[in-house]
Amino acid sequence: MAMDEETSLVVENSSPARTLNHKRDVHILCWAFLLIFLAYGAVQNLESTINTEGDLGNISLGILYLSFAVFSVVASLVVRKLGSKNAVILGSTGYWLFIAANLKPNWYTMVPASLFLGFAASIIWVGQGTYLTSTAHSHANDYHLHEGAVIGKFNGEFWGMFACHQLVGNLITLALLRDGKGGKTSGTTLLFVMFLCSSTLGTILMCFLSKRNGKEEELQDSSATFSSSVVSLLRTILALLLDIRIILVIPLLAYSGLQQAFVWAEYTKYLIKPTLGERGVGGAMAVYGVFDAICSLTAGRLTSGLSSITIIVSLGAFIQAIVLFLLLLNYSISGGLLSTLYLLLIGGMWGIGNGVLNTQLSAFLGILFKHDLEGAFAQLKLWQSISIAVVYFLSSYISFQTMVVIMLTALCISVIGFLFLTLKIERVFCHAS
Repeated sequence: MAMDEETSLVVENSSPARTLNHKRDVHILCWAFLLIFLAYGAVQNLESTINTEGDLGNISLGILYLSFAVFSVVASLVVRKLGSKNAVILGSTGYWLFIAANLKPNWYTMVPASLFLGFAASIIWVGQGTYLTSTAHSHANDYHLHEGAVIGKFNGEFWGMFACHQLVGNLITLALLRDGKGGKTSGTTLLFVMFLCSSTLGTILMCFLSKRNGKEEELQDSSATFSSSVVSLLRTILALLLDIRIILVIPLLAYSGLQQAFVWAEYTKYLIKPTLGERGVGGAMAVYGVFDAICSLTAGRLTSGLSSITIIVSLGAFIQAIVLFLLLLNYSISGGLLSTLYLLLIGGMWGIGNGVLNTQLSAFLGILFKHDLEGAFAQLKLWQSISIAVVYFLSSYISFQTMVVIMLTALCISVIGFLFLTLKIERVFCHAS
């Protein structure tokens, strides 16, 4: 991450080692998540097409995200007790277990692994959001930089790197899987073993993260009892849910989960597999990942505050709305190569929208709720996971066109609420401060 212009602003009593630690920690976090999620992301993309008996794949993912939603309620408490570094390390083990369960996929392996991953995912993502944002705050404070710009850059780098997991993981899938006779796919065992190795390396890399100083360590050293911590947590959750800023942004938090699940479950199953086969899922998701990564990096660098976030989110929502209208009108292109390129273009445009939401929502919450990062990111993952679970559970019972209508409706509601918040309510908060 280029920091040359920032280092010129360093005050005399600032320590260069501290800057290196901030940059180093962001890079470590990026690489660790890339190694873990290139494995998990590719496996998740295959669930609805490989584990089809009894709809095991979709139901397992539905259970996973339902568990994710339940544990998100207490994730902030766990992260505060463990510290964000320990939380991301512990959370990474759930992804390893889920990938391992796919070596012998049945109800006795997939369901327990999905339940545990729900807990692990809740703490790894709250830990990630807390860790990255606190690192950005420290960097901005040390060098008297604009806080919103630093948060945007750090989130842009993280989500840009993270989005590459779709490219790398799905290219590996494309290279190793083979469509066999009778609709069976070969090469899955080797694929999952490679992914287990990648996930293990990611977990080991996380151990080299620095512990962040400040609020989280003070909370770890507190002698408060568990019951008082739970009571305090419930009060915090209630206070956040009564905050008009959270109420207005909840639809967008939920939509960000819906649009992710849509591409994982619907795009791959109803658009890609019938045209390109199971191997084609990896190639299509790689294209999705490329656009997601480029957009994440670009959006992160363009972020400077609430005004820029509003503009970028609006553009991303507009792009996804175009895709949804095309799908709703059942627009298609006949012809081999042109049809394939059209489907890949849809994936690319969807990746742009996902990159926008990932970077901008994280930056938005980091700016507005910097005094309760754990609670804010827990809210993000709570509503995302609920909406993702809904998609997986409903996928087998409603048509593709019905799902598109739901998505388009949710997008309109979420954007209206978000624009009202940023254009009206936040002006009051800014003037008051």
